[in-house]
Amino acid sequence: MPELSGILYGITRPVPWAQDIRTEILRKSIHLLIGLTPTLAAWNYGATVALLGAGIIVYAYAEILRRQGIEVVLLSRVTALAARKRDAGKFVMGPVTLGLGALLSLILYPEPAASVAIYALAFGDGLSSLVGRALGSIRLPFTGGKSLEGSLTCFVAVLSSSYAVTQSVGSSAVIAVTATVLEAAPTKDADNLLLPLGTGLVAMLVML
Repeated sequence: MPELSGILYGITRPVPWAQDIRTEILRKSIHLLIGLTPTLAAWNYGATVALLGAGIIVYAYAEILRRQGIEVVLLSRVTALAARKRDAGKFVMGPVTLGLGALLSLILYPEPAASVAIYALAFGDGLSSLVGRALGSIRLPFTGGKSLEGSLTCFVAVLSSSYAVTQSVGSSAVIAVTATVLEAAPTKDADNLLLPLGTGLVAMLVML
């Protein structure tokens, strides 16, 4: 098997690993953009909710067309490039659950819990996946292949973003632990829903 020229932690990685990382970078670049939602909502809540709802509908329709062999300019191409191997031949659900996770967080939770939940989704889940795939070597049991490195990244990212919102170390630590456990669960694309909704609920409770 051809090998990537670089050596990471003394382990030679195969060329397909590089392709996986490029795909993950594209996926998580989109993922990180959801972190703009609280800023947009602070500017215009109604428009932000409408934008998220419309985005979910437009994407879903474009994905249906793509699976029928009809490409929607740019959107279908980006979806194909960002799809993981497990998504081959399937409706790619990630963007739908991502948009729904942010939308439901805005609707269900008051501020600052909504912002905490969305930042956990954007930065905790987004960065943990990148680090886990690029550097992860210690696999956690009962997680479907999630890594210790990715989970630690999730914890630090959520702790930092939560503290920026709450200014409370204790509350942020509880929120970060919750997000880390939810992110590590083997739920595939459903984590885009479970992570923000679970984190938002805990954030709301600890900040009462």
